[in-house]
Amino acid sequence: MNISKQCKSMIYLFFSLFFFANGISQQAKNIQLDFLEGEYWWAGLSSLGYQTPIDQNSSFSFDLWGDNKGNQAQPLLLSSKGRYIWSEEPINVNINNGLINVSVRDGKILSGKSGKNLRTAYEFVVENFFPPNGKIPDELLFTQPQYNTWIELTYDQNEEDILKYASAIIDNGYPPGVIMIDDNWQDNYGSWDFSPKRFSDPKGMIDKLHKMGFKVMLWICPFVSPDSEIFRKLAREGMLILDRERTYEVNWTNTQENAAIIRWWNGASACLDLSNPKTQKWFKDRLDYLIQEYGVDGFKFDAGDARFYRDNIVSFKDGIPNDHSTYFAEIGLEYPLNEYRASWKMAGLPLAQRLRDKRHLWEDLRKLIPDQMSQSVMGYAYTCPDMIGGGEYGSFRELSTIDEELIVRSAQVHALMPMMQFSVAPWRILSSENQEICLQMAKLHEKMGDHILDLAHQAAQSGEPIVKPMELAFPGNGYETIIDQFVLGDDIIVTPVLEKESRSRTVILPKGRWKDENGKIYKGNREIKIEVPLKRLPYFKKV
Repeated sequence: MNISKQCKSMIYLFFSLFFFANGISQQAKNIQLDFLEGEYWWAGLSSLGYQTPIDQNSSFSFDLWGDNKGNQAQPLLLSSKGRYIWSEEPINVNINNGLINVSVRDGKILSGKSGKNLRTAYEFVVENFFPPNGKIPDELLFTQPQYNTWIELTYDQNEEDILKYASAIIDNGYPPGVIMIDDNWQDNYGSWDFSPKRFSDPKGMIDKLHKMGFKVMLWICPFVSPDSEIFRKLAREGMLILDRERTYEVNWTNTQENAAIIRWWNGASACLDLSNPKTQKWFKDRLDYLIQEYGVDGFKFDAGDARFYRDNIVSFKDGIPNDHSTYFAEIGLEYPLNEYRASWKMAGLPLAQRLRDKRHLWEDLRKLIPDQMSQSVMGYAYTCPDMIGGGEYGSFRELSTIDEELIVRSAQVHALMPMMQFSVAPWRILSSENQEICLQMAKLHEKMGDHILDLAHQAAQSGEPIVKPMELAFPGNGYETIIDQFVLGDDIIVTPVLEKESRSRTVILPKGRWKDENGKIYKGNREIKIEVPLKRLPYFKKV
């Protein structure tokens, strides 16, 4: 038995003794549960949040081994009746005909009950499985909007156009915040230095961005361009993932011939073996170089999905595909200004977690809130609901295909989320009236920034998410299926419009008195109908 298996066995023994001593849990390799009457469950996948909560009439299945479904994943199920399911290993879940079947390939599943509702179950799993560590990501991620160069520049990241984009942000009245320089600022994946073809003075560019009030992030991934100088160097020094089918005797004198070539959205590349401490040091040294040489403030860590490590790979340290997602995510803990889209079991840690790219469709706009609420129920507090209007750049190639109303309503969803991220430039694609609405949403986020930051600091101590589904904030009131409004903290209910050409909506208000953004008071414990013109984002604060 190797050291890692010994450690896992000790962990399971500890949990077994603790839970059985309290008489509240069972553990097994396979668990089957019946739905209780009126029970709903939330699952540990943010990319499928829109399919939750799950009731006894639902069919729902997923296997987290080697697959985080392109976003955050957590081996967790939580119920509106206080029940929970957790494992330290990837779970395979099948829900059908009122039965919940959960299994693991290795290790054990822990299940039990804490209290009578979603909130008590959530508090239990936070305390016992992923307690916060007291730290948050960089404060600017919460207090100001973020701006990503992807939609405007795609693969043509260059000094001149980045400065133009930043200047346009300021010239159009938007508050400066974090600016993210996206993919292809470098010549090769793995080289991690500015391309001299597109950046004549990268340090001077970053100095200018700093003077405008921005902090600067660079896009980074764990891949390495094959047949490049850096590929040959890393291969010689044993720092790449190997291909099992071409590797007969592994002695970590790595060669170009046995490096694994992995298919991903940018083609086929080699991949860093971040299970190797030598590779970790090399990667961190490259990131530190960018900080020290150019004044870079942080990094957008992309890729790292478990599926890239699933097939026939050999790495320095034995493990499962999900472990490699963890190695990549742990690098970000060294840099407070960070962002991740893919992660495995990283709740409670100071990493900014963005929802995966959404399409420029109303269908995908309606997924933002439930997917974000899934992040919250999983224990991910420091979250961002993708780029405003959608992060898939193909939707923005032709102005005739852009739905201005969708951009506006998307900005309204973002405005009171923990983070708000622009990419497509509203001043380029929208009418002056609609652009002004997006500007007002950016200013609203700035206005609420200190409050959101306070909630982030509270999350770092208690594990309580910044935004919550109604059922988590006000449990036991029959709010399980509300997926079109959310709660900021515990006393602000946000109710954006998610339907095209809709100018009204229904709002559910809990007990108490609630004041809307215009000062009108409503008595709670009821459903109200409100008018919502395009320029309005309705939200209600408890009096």
